[in-house]
Amino acid sequence: MKNMQVRLCLFAMGLFIVLFPSVLSCTESRQPETKKNISDALAPDFNLKDLTGRSFKLSTHRDKPVLLIFITTWCPTCRSEIPHYKEIYETYSRKGLEVVSIDIQEPKERVARLVARYSIPYKTLLDESGDVASSYGIIGIPSMILVNKGGTILSRQYSAIDTILETLLEKK
Repeated sequence: MKNMQVRLCLFAMGLFIVLFPSVLSCTESRQPETKKNISDALAPDFNLKDLTGRSFKLSTHRDKPVLLIFITTWCPTCRSEIPHYKEIYETYSRKGLEVVSIDIQEPKERVARLVARYSIPYKTLLDESGDVASSYGIIGIPSMILVNKGGTILSRQYSAIDTILETLLEKK
């Protein structure tokens, strides 16, 4: 009987190890592009505070495209992608792209340390409750969502953002 309990316990632990990492993923979001979330969906509006306490409301930025980058400080992939995000900012912000990082459910002080450590030049917003990430259906981080001038979601597909930006804003 004891041998059976040990086997069952080992099986349960193995199953947990295999399944648990996929639940709390810290990898690129691979949310499929669908008609609903590409061309017909208005990006959910939100109002979040940045690290200095200033409000950022998405709907007030409908005069330019906005790149939303959902991250956390504890995610190694998020941190390793920061040079890429900075390159996007440096290349396209002068052409009208608004780049905004949205940190999900972390203390302001921790986020501020990350911003200072990596000299992040773009806005960093605090989604303290996680409601904004939830309204966008974020299931993995980092995730990028590109919103056009009219407030419609152009892409949720992480790997396609660079190509779309090059076409939309003519990389030089």
